[in-house]
Amino acid sequence: MTTLLQTLTAVGPMAAAWGAHGLWMRRRLTAARRDPLSGLWTRDTFETRAARILARHPNVAVVLCDLDGFKAVNDTHGHAAGDAAIRAAAASLTDALDGHPGAIAARLGGDEFAAVVPLAEPRALPLLLHGLLGEMTAPFRHAGQDLSVGASIGAALSSDLGPAVSRPGEALATLLRLADEAMYAVKRTGGSGWYYPAATTPAMGTTAGRRTGRAGTHTTHRKGAA
Repeated sequence: MTTLLQTLTAVGPMAAAWGAHGLWMRRRLTAARRDPLSGLWTRDTFETRAARILARHPNVAVVLCDLDGFKAVNDTHGHAAGDAAIRAAAASLTDALDGHPGAIAARLGGDEFAAVVPLAEPRALPLLLHGLLGEMTAPFRHAGQDLSVGASIGAALSSDLGPAVSRPGEALATLLRLADEAMYAVKRTGGSGWYYPAATTPAMGTTAGRRTGRAGTHTTHRKGAA
């Protein structure tokens, strides 16, 4: 009995230390998957989780949001104001998804955000997008001033794809392209709106997995190629 007590006394602190280390490691791993400015998921984690959601739910909305007037806020009020705009947009996106169990959101980079939202029925999508637009365009406070940005929002719905696209990863890629095209259509009309075209096939070409012609894409022509 004495030997057992001595062993437990010796092992106890070591077990506690390993438990604390494991908790610290889990927190570090979670933090690494989060965007440090917005607190939202990063792209890789978002895509992994989004594919799982698509595999489990029949009606899933994939939403892309791009801020309008973000550069003007940065140029006029400084980068701290731009950071505040990103944080405010992330908080607004999170608030808009409240009440939608299983929904996730991410910052894809710059002033572009994404969300994947399981819906009870497809007709709930316009209400979701209307609420999201209102949240993301609401003024935010920075350095004693009320500032605001617009938001161009595009969406696609998984149930529109039908059985032709059955694999979650393939479905996600298609839905992101459709949502991107819808968001681009809003941008072309002046921004600060939402669009859900109920399309099933992307209309535009793809370069490196992104809509051809969007910022950051280009097509390489090799000399002598047909």
